[in-house]
Amino acid sequence: MTTMTETSARFREFKMPDVGEGLTEAEILKWFVQPGDTVTDGQVVCEVETAKAAVELPIPFDGVVHELRFPEGTTVDVGQVIIAIDVAPGSGDAPAPAAAAPAQEPVEEPEAEAEPKGRTPVLVGYGVAESSTKRRPRKGATAAPEAAAVAAAVQAELNGHTAPAAAPASPPASAPAVPAQAGAPDGGRPLAKPPVRKLAKDLGIDLATVVPTGKDGIITREDVHAAAAPAATTPVAAPAPAQAAPEAPAAAVASDSARETRIPVKGVRKAIAQAMVGSAFTAPHVTEFVTVDVTRTMKLVAELKEDKDMAGVRVNPLLIIAKALLVAIKRNPEVNAAWDEANQEIVQKHYVNLGIAAATPRGLIVPNIKDAHDKTLPQLAAALGELVATARDGKTSPAAMAGGTVTITNVGVFGVDTGTPILNPGESAILAVGAIKLQPWVHKGKVKPRQVTTLALSFDHRLVDGELGSKVLADVAAILEQPKRLITWA
Repeated sequence: MTTMTETSARFREFKMPDVGEGLTEAEILKWFVQPGDTVTDGQVVCEVETAKAAVELPIPFDGVVHELRFPEGTTVDVGQVIIAIDVAPGSGDAPAPAAAAPAQEPVEEPEAEAEPKGRTPVLVGYGVAESSTKRRPRKGATAAPEAAAVAAAVQAELNGHTAPAAAPASPPASAPAVPAQAGAPDGGRPLAKPPVRKLAKDLGIDLATVVPTGKDGIITREDVHAAAAPAATTPVAAPAPAQAAPEAPAAAVASDSARETRIPVKGVRKAIAQAMVGSAFTAPHVTEFVTVDVTRTMKLVAELKEDKDMAGVRVNPLLIIAKALLVAIKRNPEVNAAWDEANQEIVQKHYVNLGIAAATPRGLIVPNIKDAHDKTLPQLAAALGELVATARDGKTSPAAMAGGTVTITNVGVFGVDTGTPILNPGESAILAVGAIKLQPWVHKGKVKPRQVTTLALSFDHRLVDGELGSKVLADVAAILEQPKRLITWA
């Protein structure tokens, strides 16, 4: 798809591209440029979130930013123009930007006041329901009664990005003024940890207006709650004392909006929901369980941590479990397959792209290690470490999540014994790993404390029958019980 157009010899437009596998829309998370900024070919101008990942978009030509067509937080269809560039600055007077409001001030959208009565503005980018619109409502104290009611509603987004700081409007005498020290130091991005940024987004708070009380000017959760309290309370003639601000939400208990939170389903979360429903009601799932003594595996993990050949890589039980699953697939290759509904065929895969389910601030994603079956233990450890680090940073690309064949989900990190995992769409099996706990176990005829875990394998019964699934699960369990089988069976 062409992602840029020429409106004249001077101005060129850049369209929202298809950033992966036929996706139809993406949300603009953050603009890195503003009108008047000079850009060069290949410079990243914005970050967008698709149904699969957050992606940075580079501009394909040089020039000066003339216009940003959409503010941060807007969901844009693929093919829509998102930015206009003046490629010949200084050659004449430029026409005024077409956008009604500057992209750097999305919270001050005047369109929120122009909605017909009975329709209340909510989060940007998700259409209009009976009482919703695509525009973000004002958060200032000068907003109309409808906007004030919306200020009491909880707004949620699945990311921690915030718009560039904008100069706050002067509040009337009936509202407390924003302290002069609010916002980021030196006009930069406000300092806050990702969970705090998400909380601010959930509460509809612009971090640039929050007074930081944390060390080195970092905004804390308490700061965000304090900033949200005035907005959640109906304005009165005189401002409440500053020390009473944290208790302000109690006055709004009678409001329905204060008793529930509505989170728009979008981005990664929307994709997860659609994929899981499609998988659960398309592939007939079967789940089998086995409890296994992994004491020897835990001893191996401890020894590998001291091995010089494993220096620089992270060694943990998941590494051995991943290798055990790869060996089990090698012994039972029929399990590594996919169901082709259109052609009514079973597609046997002669490679293993091993998916690792990862919980991120944007939701659950499943990047995979390409050709994991060919990797040595140190190579597999390095690939696992890189995969997890990239996922935590929110930089996993769509390509990294495509083409998986089998997946591991480690629910044990949450202290859970096991579960019945749902297949990643297009894959044949998924292995859930439970918590490893010290338990009484019969070992060599005596009851002894041993490290024990429970494994659960879900598989697509259209192409994996009970015998094959049982063999795979039994092989993984046998390797974890006697890890020397990684050598004898490999």
